[in-house]
Amino acid sequence: MRWRYLLFDLDGTLTDPMLGITRSVQYALRRFGIEVDDLRTLCRFIGPPLKESFRDFYGMDDEQAARAVALTREYFAPRGIFENRLYEGIPELLTELQAAGCMLAMATSKPEPFARQIAEHFHLADRFTLIGGATMDGTRTAKRDVVRHVLDALGVEDPTAAEAMPSAAVMIGDRRYDIEGAAAEGIASIGVLWGYGSLEELAAAGAGQIVGTIPELRALLL
Repeated sequence: MRWRYLLFDLDGTLTDPMLGITRSVQYALRRFGIEVDDLRTLCRFIGPPLKESFRDFYGMDDEQAARAVALTREYFAPRGIFENRLYEGIPELLTELQAAGCMLAMATSKPEPFARQIAEHFHLADRFTLIGGATMDGTRTAKRDVVRHVLDALGVEDPTAAEAMPSAAVMIGDRRYDIEGAAAEGIASIGVLWGYGSLEELAAAGAGQIVGTIPELRALLL
């Protein structure tokens, strides 16, 4: 295998969460008097931390953004979390990677309890040695911090050594946040094109490799 530790993003990489996330954001914005009818315009919320997105896309201050995140979870926790689907071929890929001796971990900006619930819902939890994500209280939200948390929890040796880490661990994701978070912690990255980031976005972020299909990803990892 090329890398032993495989860190997977969740949204846009393992599953397509479009309906659940956009409807949750729509619900929150409505409480602020903002009506959004075309859910496709809210797809930009898929990937980055929610609080950051409310600030960047709707000009909210920190207090407003924190309230918007709480409102988003009002919809997401009981309903939106299940308005989600696995990308075809992902369960088989994870099973094969695990059988080959790879250590799989999830590294997502989604709150960790939600990520674990999604993994269990899709019967994927047993594929992962660790499911790592953001904290509900906002103390860990940036992708860099999530990647660092996962590497530390896995006990990966010397995570800042350039000669060690690129050959030991890789971050796999569909947005620039995944690529930038990996680079910040000194590990390799693979961008995938079946999610919500473009080829241009991933290339500009400095992805080490970019793949267009799950079979291409399998060939690269094995």
